[in-house]
Amino acid sequence: MKLHCHRPSLAAAFQTVSGVVPTRTPKEILKNVKIQAAGGKVTLIGTDQEVGIRYEVPGIEVGVGGETLVPTSRIISILRELQDESVDLEVAGDAVWVRSGHSEFRLSAIDPAEFPPVAAFEEKAYHAITGRALRAAIRRTIFATDVESTRYALGGVLVELATDKIACVATDSRRLALMETVCRTEGNVKIENAAPVIPSKAMTLIERSIADDEAEVHLAAHTNHVLVRSGNSTIYSRLVEGRFPRYRDVIPKDATVTVDMVVGPFYSAVRQAQIVTDEESRGVDFAFADGMLTMKSQAADIGASTVQLPISYTAEPITITFDPRFIADFLKVLEPEKTIQVRLIDGDSAAVLRAEENYTYVIMPLSRDR
Repeated sequence: MKLHCHRPSLAAAFQTVSGVVPTRTPKEILKNVKIQAAGGKVTLIGTDQEVGIRYEVPGIEVGVGGETLVPTSRIISILRELQDESVDLEVAGDAVWVRSGHSEFRLSAIDPAEFPPVAAFEEKAYHAITGRALRAAIRRTIFATDVESTRYALGGVLVELATDKIACVATDSRRLALMETVCRTEGNVKIENAAPVIPSKAMTLIERSIADDEAEVHLAAHTNHVLVRSGNSTIYSRLVEGRFPRYRDVIPKDATVTVDMVVGPFYSAVRQAQIVTDEESRGVDFAFADGMLTMKSQAADIGASTVQLPISYTAEPITITFDPRFIADFLKVLEPEKTIQVRLIDGDSAAVLRAEENYTYVIMPLSRDR
């Protein structure tokens, strides 16, 4: 195999594929990336056997086709440190040679025969969604997953599929994020799994693979796995096992009061209130009263804080205790100038935060007996 490559493009490709390469695994072969050169195309393949990616690298001249494995961290370090715009890769016998300018590296060539395959995207029927819409849906939900939960379904994002829209949902049982957006279908889509739960690792990889906001991302859901085509990437992922909660049942329908708030000032105030908290005392009291939101926090051995934010509020006073991290997670994925609605029932019921009509965030209050 002989390749002449644009170094920055190759480095970026390896960086993307490295997102699935495990750092610790009993299968040493999985620490490598497979380079496959055939038909004038070069594809990088990485997998941890749960999530896999195929990345077609642009701007490579294929002198001689073939395939090999290279150690991921080592090749990324080489490509990062080289200075020239081009780099040559050659497999000769039991060695992979990397040459650029006055530098030359020899790495051991590893037989790719035992490397697990990663499926290509050959689907004729699938859902299509713009890169911008899918990126927003992932960013606005993935933070609410619970990757450490023994309830496996909470470690992924539920993707509800319909013919004209999708809904992404994530929850860790203390808060819930729901984002809905339009899509279209291509071909005769027979949905084998209308509500797959995709692991957060795969969703992060999908979000990072979106290079063009206007280009479509194609998603094909099957009984046990999904395939996603995004730009130069094809991502394969097994689905998360377990039953996802009936999330629509926990979204409060009736609010006693609704408060309009601007993201930027609210986010700043929440971050200030978060400073004087610790692991034992996470709660901050949010007191909504006439024209003012007052946030009070107190932690032993640290101190106390009071942060006030003028708001448009004329209803009966309500004090509700939140973990400020959960409020901040919602606010930081929104534009600072955006206006949101905070919908409250009382000091003991879940609150609903809404941004536009398609983004809903539910947060459970903490007990004030802390």
